[in-house]
Amino acid sequence: MSTETARPPRVQKVLAGAGLGSRRSCEELIVQGRVTVDGEVATLGDRADPRRSVIAVDGERVATHPEGVHWMLNKPYGVVTTADDPEGRPTVLDYVPPTPRTFPVGRLDRDTEGLLLLTNDGELANRLAHPRYEVPKTYLARTRGVPSKKAMARLTEGVTLTDGPARAARAQVVGRTGDEALVEVTVTEGRNREVRRLLGAVDVHVTRLARIRLGPLELGDMKQGKHRPLTAGEVGALHAAVGLDEQQPTEGPA
Repeated sequence: MSTETARPPRVQKVLAGAGLGSRRSCEELIVQGRVTVDGEVATLGDRADPRRSVIAVDGERVATHPEGVHWMLNKPYGVVTTADDPEGRPTVLDYVPPTPRTFPVGRLDRDTEGLLLLTNDGELANRLAHPRYEVPKTYLARTRGVPSKKAMARLTEGVTLTDGPARAARAQVVGRTGDEALVEVTVTEGRNREVRRLLGAVDVHVTRLARIRLGPLELGDMKQGKHRPLTAGEVGALHAAVGLDEQQPTEGPA
């Protein structure tokens, strides 16, 4: 093994791996003088051993962990997608182990259920949430009334929302019972409450909404409130979906 590959990773890579954001955003934290390593203010180019170094941001120690942790959670209704809630409501972090610390990828609204990924891999989380990578997210909506074929066609052709044009990648009625229907909608942008707003734009009223797929991940029959670690194959598929090599080499010189 060469001397270079044996060196510890750069501080921004450690921070990104701990879920603090992309490497670029972590570099900004360093430039702003907000990061310390073993009590000393870090500068760009500094390296740190995530197993031994004490790394802090704004004086608060970061729980660094050299191994990637990835949890799939079936988020229940009424749970907020945040690390902490000032109103004291249950958060998604209440449903996964507290260490090593993980962060939700994107968000599901309080009244939306289903598949949520939590990880300490900041670069993976950043890419999965960024619309540039067009990772498909599929939702199953229960609706009041059965949407017409014309309404479904409008969803994929495009509608105008308050924040601009939007469209579903796919939309179809997959079931119906009486005056209710099950509608499957796939989007790639992930705007705030996008699926509800898309359906509302074609006069379809949603009574229940759950995410059932995220990229290559499928919720399956997991019960609400339960979580499980991703398999190695699932992690590899996620990395491939956003153009990341699962086995990344140790970072060399800038």
